[in-house]
Amino acid sequence: MTETAVPYPAGSSDPSQYVRAREKGSRDVTYPDAPEPLAVPVYDNHAHLEIEDGEVGLSLDEQLSRAGDVGVIGVVQAGGDIESSRWSAWAAASHPRVLAAVAIHPNEAPAYAAAGRLDEAIAVIDELASQPRVRAIGETGLDFFRTDEDGRPAQFASFEAHIALAKKHGIAMQIHDRDAHDAVLETLERVGAPERTVFHCFSGDAEMAEVARERGYYLSFAGNVTFKNAQNLRDALEVTPRERILVETDAPFLTPTPHRGRPNAPYLIPVTVRFMAAKLGVDLDELCAQLAANTLEVYGPFEG
Repeated sequence: MTETAVPYPAGSSDPSQYVRAREKGSRDVTYPDAPEPLAVPVYDNHAHLEIEDGEVGLSLDEQLSRAGDVGVIGVVQAGGDIESSRWSAWAAASHPRVLAAVAIHPNEAPAYAAAGRLDEAIAVIDELASQPRVRAIGETGLDFFRTDEDGRPAQFASFEAHIALAKKHGIAMQIHDRDAHDAVLETLERVGAPERTVFHCFSGDAEMAEVARERGYYLSFAGNVTFKNAQNLRDALEVTPRERILVETDAPFLTPTPHRGRPNAPYLIPVTVRFMAAKLGVDLDELCAQLAANTLEVYGPFEG
């Protein structure tokens, strides 16, 4: 999942000009056909719409239009560094169907620290978080898969600083947790979790989901809950209280089966939601209504 960053044009500080391009490789880069629309609308709780993907990239307006056509009426756009966080805040300020999450991703924190810029970067996130349509600090957390031992002190420092920002601004926090379950849970318990804590693209198991249930955390499930080798996620889904379940794409990544590997986008949320409803043995419309209510409980209203 390699991305190539394209910086702001020379002399420009316009975040709308920032974009990333996902490397295509040999995979199928055509967007899947739109699924059957949902009768009860839902929201995509986590996406990276600044990352262009596909044979022909979709603009933000095109992404939102396609999503709306199938009953996905809002997107929480997440940042992972200074530039993408600025873009996320811009997108939310520009579109009534977008809210923003801003943060320094745990895999970016060591690079900022090595350059002596981590405090500066967190200060930028603090400033962005004061904007009214920035409703979460995220994605932040720990990643022991891509970052080795040398980079972990910076990850911990960044994670704890982001927890403090979520509390300071009274907004939610979206956690990135990869191969670091115990350390993330210990940090949240030691430092004190924000009131609304979301495990974005939850990657744990039923046992971890039980801990999350006891502590009142939200678990956001992405397209990988549909993958054949992801029984742990399905087990976790089944033990999570309905009022703590969210759904996301993590677009352009984690495209649900049967489209795995192709470009992902918010308009494909219905594929994941229908799969979740079938696994839970619940009425689709009832699940959609619950997912929408949960989203609004965590992030507040999109319009108005």
